Amino acid sequence: MTNYRLSCHCGAVELDLSLPEGLSTARRCDCSFCRRRGAAAVTAPLDGLKVVRGAENLTMYQWGTKTAQHYFCKTCGIYTHHRRRSNPNEYGVNLGALEGVNPRDLGEIGWVDGVNHPSDRNPG
Repeated sequence: MTNYRLSCHCGAVELDLSLPEGLSTARRCDCSFCRRRGAAAVTAPLDGLKVVRGAENLTMYQWGTKTAQHYFCKTCGIYTHHRRRSNPNEYGVNLGALEGVNPRDLGEIGWVDGVNHPSDRNPG
């Protein structure tokens, strides 16, 4: 288990994170939203994320199935985390907002096929 601190750009929002698999879960998604957002994410269990400052400064965005919940700082606009559509028992956390972590140091980060997400398929 690895612990991290996450902060938005302006510092109004801070999270404490427990990442059972560390940074090995880093990935990008090519769904319409993530592709535009551009941030790689790592995985945290629901009980592994704690807002320690700025809960009132977080705003949430949802669309489509309303399963995913994407959180952003109201002041600087930085994406901090999201409750995943692919697994609502997990959060995706902005890799670039983890203190002391430079995503560039991880090398190539894999991709998830969000364009063809199972929730978007029409039953046959």
